[in-house]
Amino acid sequence: MAAGEVRARVAAVPDPELPMVTLADLGVLRAVEPAPDGVLEVVITPTFLGCPAMPSIEAAIRDVLAACGHPEGRVRQELAPAWTSDWISAEGRRKLAEHGIAPPGPATGPLPVRLGLGVPCPHCGSAATRPQSPFGATRCQAVLVCAACRETFAQLKAM
Repeated sequence: MAAGEVRARVAAVPDPELPMVTLADLGVLRAVEPAPDGVLEVVITPTFLGCPAMPSIEAAIRDVLAACGHPEGRVRQELAPAWTSDWISAEGRRKLAEHGIAPPGPATGPLPVRLGLGVPCPHCGSAATRPQSPFGATRCQAVLVCAACRETFAQLKAM
């Protein structure tokens, strides 16, 4: 199977920690191309250095490579430039919000000045939210609470 077809299949692999989004949605997938030795190589950038999901992601990619006729294919992590939440696609942001996870705002450029209003609640849309814990279910999430609907929700951290 050609590199473009393999890329499409790898792009559709769900993230093990956030299965509603794919590797392409998160911007983790960088390239699918033959290496100098001719072996097909998938290049990914982890969202966090030491991300505990990387072994699962790499195994899923190796399964796709084998299913596509490239059992010798390999996965290479590229750490520079570092992943940024700006790489999350519009579709990925939509899927996160649809599943109750507040997508991060821009990580680059000037930071917005918050005047007592927090991240919009993915349940009711209110900006009357506040941090509850800087630590969520995964290293890339924080927990917030909404004063309007009283629901807690995860926020994907901007990086």
